[in-house]
Amino acid sequence: MYSKYFKRIIDFTLSLIALIVLSPIILITAILIRIKLGSPVIFKQKRPGLNEKIFTLYKFRTMTDEKNNKNELLSDEIRLTKFGKLLRTLSLDELPQLVNILKGDMSIIGPRPLLIEYLDRYNDIQRKRHDVRPGLTGLAQVNGRNAITWEEKFKNDVEYTKKITFLNDFKILLITVKIVFKKVGICEKNNVTMSVFEGKISDDIGDVAHE
Repeated sequence: MYSKYFKRIIDFTLSLIALIVLSPIILITAILIRIKLGSPVIFKQKRPGLNEKIFTLYKFRTMTDEKNNKNELLSDEIRLTKFGKLLRTLSLDELPQLVNILKGDMSIIGPRPLLIEYLDRYNDIQRKRHDVRPGLTGLAQVNGRNAITWEEKFKNDVEYTKKITFLNDFKILLITVKIVFKKVGICEKNNVTMSVFEGKISDDIGDVAHE
């Protein structure tokens, strides 16, 4: 009942309120990004959403466009500035996704939208993460964020799709706020974000996910 009729209404209402209330912070952040990192201010990327339908994800830019003498982008470690790290630490880079939620591309709570190139690397169980709208935060984010393995991340994503309730969503939202203030799990060990998912992780993740 909740996931079918009320979740989308709550997403729309809360994202609209958040956009209005946080508009000064969003504006100031955009101005600072324009000054410190240049244009464009908004980073756009195609991501798979509900039922693997492709949509355009919006985020605030956190990296420079520095390139080598072969006109190739430098590594993330080099292009991610102190200011960019601060935006990620405070999760301010995620604020433009409120527009994605308002449009219906995303939900407040759900599996994080990953790269399109990963679609061919999922097994049948992992693919179930696309049975729901991707979220601004989710079960994987409150259980380690980027500091957990891909296997743990998918286990949480699939587990969420099996039990969507208002109470669970509310708990995830509260824990997310706590995690953001504590600034934990922002990046993977020895990596500025999260390593690339290559596929081929344990075949019995489905059994684990269904425990």
